[in-house]
Amino acid sequence: MKISYNWIKDYLKTDIDPHKLSEILTDIGLEVEGVEEWESVKGGLKGVVIGEVLTCKKHPDADKLTVTTVNIGLQQPLQIVCGAPNVAPGQKVPVATVGTLMFKGDESLEIKKSKIRGEFSEGMICAEDELTLGPGHEGIMVLDSNAKPGTPANEYFGIEHDTIYEIGLTPNRIDSGSHFGVARDLAAYLTLNTGNGVRAERPSVDDFRSDSNSSGFEVIIENKADCPRYTGITISDVKIAESPEWLKTRLRSIGLNPISNVVDITNFVQHEIGQPLHAFDADMISGKKVIIRNLPDKTKFITLDEAERDLSSRDLMICNEEEGMCIAGVFGGIRSGVTSSTKNIFLESAYFNPVSIRKTSKRHGLQTDASFRFERGTDPNITIWALKRAAMLMKDIAQGKITSEIIDVYPVTIENAKTEVSFRNIDRLTGKHIDNKTIKKILGLLDFKILKEDDEILLLEIPAYRVDVKLEADVIEEILRIYGYNNIEIGNHVNSTLTYSAKPDKEKVINIISDMLSANGFAEIMCNSLNPASWYEANDDFDSGQLVKLANPLSSDLNAMRQSLIFGGLNSVLWNINRQCYDLKFYEFGNCYFRINKEQEGISVEDFNERTSLDLFMTGKTGKESWNLKSDPTDFFNIKSATEMVLSRLGIDATSIANGESTKSYFTESIKYMNGKTIVAETGKISKSYLARFDIGQDVYYSHIEWDLIMKMIGKNIISYIELPKYPSVRRDLAILIDKGITFKQIKEIAYRTERNVLQEVGLFDVYESDTLGSNKKSYAVSFILRDNLKTMTDKNIEKVMNNLIRAYENELGAKIR
Repeated sequence: MKISYNWIKDYLKTDIDPHKLSEILTDIGLEVEGVEEWESVKGGLKGVVIGEVLTCKKHPDADKLTVTTVNIGLQQPLQIVCGAPNVAPGQKVPVATVGTLMFKGDESLEIKKSKIRGEFSEGMICAEDELTLGPGHEGIMVLDSNAKPGTPANEYFGIEHDTIYEIGLTPNRIDSGSHFGVARDLAAYLTLNTGNGVRAERPSVDDFRSDSNSSGFEVIIENKADCPRYTGITISDVKIAESPEWLKTRLRSIGLNPISNVVDITNFVQHEIGQPLHAFDADMISGKKVIIRNLPDKTKFITLDEAERDLSSRDLMICNEEEGMCIAGVFGGIRSGVTSSTKNIFLESAYFNPVSIRKTSKRHGLQTDASFRFERGTDPNITIWALKRAAMLMKDIAQGKITSEIIDVYPVTIENAKTEVSFRNIDRLTGKHIDNKTIKKILGLLDFKILKEDDEILLLEIPAYRVDVKLEADVIEEILRIYGYNNIEIGNHVNSTLTYSAKPDKEKVINIISDMLSANGFAEIMCNSLNPASWYEANDDFDSGQLVKLANPLSSDLNAMRQSLIFGGLNSVLWNINRQCYDLKFYEFGNCYFRINKEQEGISVEDFNERTSLDLFMTGKTGKESWNLKSDPTDFFNIKSATEMVLSRLGIDATSIANGESTKSYFTESIKYMNGKTIVAETGKISKSYLARFDIGQDVYYSHIEWDLIMKMIGKNIISYIELPKYPSVRRDLAILIDKGITFKQIKEIAYRTERNVLQEVGLFDVYESDTLGSNKKSYAVSFILRDNLKTMTDKNIEKVMNNLIRAYENELGAKIR
C-alpha cells in the first residue's frame, strides 16, 4: 500500500522529517518496505530556469533556426539556437540549461553545449511537451511577462515534491488502510512520545446541504446478512471532465491514473478515509430502485473490464428493478458505469459482510482496491461521512447539484465490541510496569472509550473501525504499539529449558536424504496441498471416504486436501516438459491428509490424520547428451535404484523387505517393500493411460515412500562398529541355467542359507536368454564374494564352498551349471 507524506499532512499538522516518519511508522506496526522520492513532473524540472529572450536573428546557415540570446539571471546571457517559429524578443520562456536531464517516458536526454550548423548553443528553450507539462509542441512555452529571469522552473510551476512510503499492511490492520488512518495512528504516537498535542483531523462536512429532494431512489436490502448498511445520494447535472491538478497529483503520487473528475473523487475518498464508494449512472437505474440481493446461479453479467462472468447465487449484487448493476464491493458493471456522457450520479457508500466479499472476490479472481478493504472489514459508522465528503467534492469540482437527501438503510445497528483489560495482565504481557495514567491516555488517543474502571480492571468499548481488536491481548498489543516496543528494556534474566528430542530426529533425517538426492541430480519440488476432489473420488487407488474436503474452497480445483503427492509431481513434470525440459528427476517431502473417523457424527481434530511422504519422479534420459558419455533412457531399474539408495542410507536392507508387485492401478511394472504386513514403499513405471490424463507423452517412473513408517523402522536401529577385515576376500562366478520363473531373490536366499559363514555378497552381473538354451530357460551369471574372518581361505576351502552351492542349486532349483 502506498502512502503519501504530503497527503498525510493534510490531516496531521507536523513537520517531522519524512525519513524519521518512516521509522515511526515501522515502530507502530505499519512496516515501511520502501521509501521513494516522487515529483509531480518527472525529474522535477531540475536545471530548468525562467529566461528572457533578449535578441533573435536568423541562423546564417539554416532557414528554420533562430540564434537567440537569453537572460537567465547570470552575468552573461546565453546563446541558444532555437527551432520554434514563435520565439521573439521580450518573451519569458523556460530554459533547460547545460547538464539538465529531459525526460520522455522512460527515456532521458542530457542537454549539452553543442554547435548547431556552426553556431554555439548553450541550452534549450522548451516547449510544453518537452517539460512533460502538457501535449503542446507547436512552439515554445511563452510565460507571463511578470516572470523573473533566473527563477527555478519548479518554483514557478509549483512542482510538488513528495515522499512515498510502501507499507506492508498486514491483513488485520485495515484501520490504517487509508491516509487518515495512518495519520490517526501517527497522532497517537507523536502525542505520547514527543509531548506535542497533535491530533488527526478529518475535513469538515458540516456545510453539506441538499439542493433539492427531487431525484431520490428507493433502496431495498433483501440480503441483510451480507449488506448490513447501505447509504446513497443523487447528484444531478454533473459535468464529466478532467480533474483539477491537485486531485490528479494526489492520485498519481500513490500510483493511480486519473480517469475523470467523478471517478477520481471516489478513488480519492477511498484512499483518504478507507471507505470504498461506487458511482452509478443514475439514468441507467430502471424503476428508480436500488435492490441489494443475490441473483440466480449462472446469471450472465458484464463487468467494467468488458468480461462476461457467470455469477454465483452466493454473489451479492447491486441491482435495479430489471438487472444487476454491480458485484457488490468488488467490481462495477459496464452498463451502469460512469461515462463521458453521464449527467446524473447515484453515489453508493455501504458496509458489506467481509466474508461474503472475500468469497466473491476469490471466486471471480477479482482483486480491486474496494474488495481489498471490504473483505478485511470497513467502518460501518463512516459511510455517511464518506458520502457527504464525495458529494461536496462533486458539487465543487463537477458542478453537480445534490438532488436528494441521504438515503440510509440500516436495519440493525452494529454495536461496538466491548472487552475488559486488567492492569496486572498489561504488566505481565508487556514485561514492564506502565503507569495507569499512561495506559488510559493511550487508549483515549486510540479512540477506545473507558466505560468502567477500578484499581484493577478497565471495561472498554472498541471503536467500530478496529475490526482486529476483540480480546484483552489485542488491547494490550495496541497499548504496547503506541507506548513503543523500543521503550521496553531487555532484562538481564534469561530462562532456559532442558529439552529432550526423540531419536531419530525427523528434520535431521529429512535434511540428510534431501542432500543425498540433490547430490544425485534430483531437484526438490513443493506442490500445493490442495487438489481437486475429483482426482480421488473416481479412483480405486484412494479411499474417497477418507478425503478431507474444504468447507469453503476458493475454487472447485482446490477443494480437497491431497491424499498423495503423485498428482502434484505429475503436474510439475508436465509443466517442465511443456517448457522443453524433458530429462527430469524430482523429489518431494510433503504431508498427506486423511479423515479417519468418517462414521462419527460431528468433527473434531482426532478425526483427521496427517502423514508425511517422500515421492520420487524420474523421466527422460539418465544424463545430458555428451560426445564421450552415453545417455540411456530412464528405466524401472533407475527408480528402483534411487529408492533402495534412500532405504540403504537409512540403514534398511531393501532386498530383505522387497515383496512382490504393487497392486496400485497406476503402475504397469512395480515392486513394493513391506515391513511385516505393512507397505512402506512402492516404486515402478506409471501406466500410459494414467499419464494420458495429464497429457504426458513420455515414460515416467515413480516411487512412493511412507516416511512416517520408515522413521518408525529406523527408530529401532542400533549403530554398531566392527573392525576392518584382516583376511582377503575372493570372488568366484557361476553361470547357472534355470527356468524363467526362478528369480534372483531365490538364488540369493539359497546361497546365504547354504554358506552363511563365509559368503559375504551375491551379485547378478549378466542375464542371457536364447532358444538355444532350451524352452523356458535362461542363464544367470552370478558372482560370489567369499571371506573367512578367522583365516585366509585356501583353494580347497573355496572349492568346497562352491560345490555346496552347486549342489544346493541343482537340488532345489533343478539348475545346471554351464
